[in-house]
Parts: sequence; structure tokens; C-alpha cells
Amino acid sequence: MNRYASVPRSCVPDVTMKGILLDIEGTTTPISFVYDVLFPFARAHVSEHLSDEDVRALRMEYDGDLRSGFTLPPWSDPPADYVHWLMDQDRKSTALKNLQGKIWLDGYQRGELHGEVFADVPPALARWRQQGIDVRIYSSGSKLAQRLLFSTTKAGDLTALLNGYFDTTTGPKAEAESYIAIGRAFGCETREILFISDVTRELDAAREAGMGTALCIRPGNKPQPAGTHPTIRSFEEIL
Repeated sequence: MNRYASVPRSCVPDVTMKGILLDIEGTTTPISFVYDVLFPFARAHVSEHLSDEDVRALRMEYDGDLRSGFTLPPWSDPPADYVHWLMDQDRKSTALKNLQGKIWLDGYQRGELHGEVFADVPPALARWRQQGIDVRIYSSGSKLAQRLLFSTTKAGDLTALLNGYFDTTTGPKAEAESYIAIGRAFGCETREILFISDVTRELDAAREAGMGTALCIRPGNKPQPAGTHPTIRSFEEIL
């Protein structure tokens, strides 16, 4: 049976774990890679990649922000200033994430970008695969961006060790309904899935949906409110 000895039984149901759901930023990948490499690269190349579809989606979001009373930069064509504003807010916007994914695709294809993961991640993914555990990713970044990151790491292409990807089109990461939907996609009960993230409110939502949870503490991660989620510092702790 696939047990997680380092995770208290009070937080993880006493069942065979069939799936592991992983966050990216601060969990599989250093936050510094996202904020110091990916985000600046996207910011510098916004205007080159804006399609008509992107502009329409961004305009809808812009109009909604105006109605909500946000102080916004003037709309421009192309709306690079608004995209930069969304990035500054760290907005989990599907329109923004799709645009960033296209920009990063170009960067990866040109060899200007390479995915980064913590050293314990590749062997853990291989170990879990050998154990028959279904491992998938849930990140606010687009599915395209997720696949690009894991396919270009120094350890090689890791996508063969992952069975699926979820992004903001599934639902917000701080809502239990998103994790219920993910459980259906796994094809097992949510209590048979362990979610690992560096953000307590995401773990709260996953636990509300019935998942097991573990708070991942990595160098550079933001301090989290005190909570009842078990903590890990390496995937080596997940047996």
C-alpha cells in the first residue's frame, strides 16, 4: 500500500493513496525562477505576442476591472500597460496566463529559457511512477507553460512521469470545487489524492474537498499562516 509515513494520519485519510497533485511555484520549482526569470521574460515580450483573441479577452477583463473601481492605466493598442499592471498585481487571470504561455513557448523553443525544478523532484517523480501513483500538476500558469517547464529541465524531459495538468480553467486554486473536479479527472475519490503546495489557503480548499494535504517549505517561499497541515521540506519525505 502506498502510505505517506511523514504525514500525520490526522491530516491524511487512512487509505491507499492513488494520486499526488503538485503545485509548481514554491513546490516543484523555486519561486526565484518564476519571479526572476519567467515573469521578466514575459514582461519584455508582451507586445510581440498579443493576438486579436488575446486583446478581446484582456479588454473584457479591463472593462470588468473598471466597473469594480480599480485604478487602471489607460487602455492602449496594444494593451501592454494593462498586461504589465496585471503582472504587478500577480493576477491569476486566464487571459494573462495564456499570453504568458505563448511568450514562454517562444523562449523555450529559441533555447532562451529552460525549466527549473528542485533536485529532489525528478527522482521522486520516477519513484512514484514505479509505485503506480498517478501524479498530476495544478498551477495558475497555463497548461502549456506547465508542460514547457517540465519538458526542458536539466534532468531532461519529465513530462513522461506526469499524467495530467490543471490550470485556472479548472477553477480557482482556493476553492474546494476545483479540487472536487480534479478528483473526478483522476477517476478516484479525493481522499485518495495527496495535494502538495506552498500556500495554506490552497491546502485548506483541497482538504475541504477531502484530499490529503502537505505544506511544502522551500527556500524563498513566503511565510504561511499557522495551520494544521503537515509540512515537508523535500519530496524525499513522501515515501
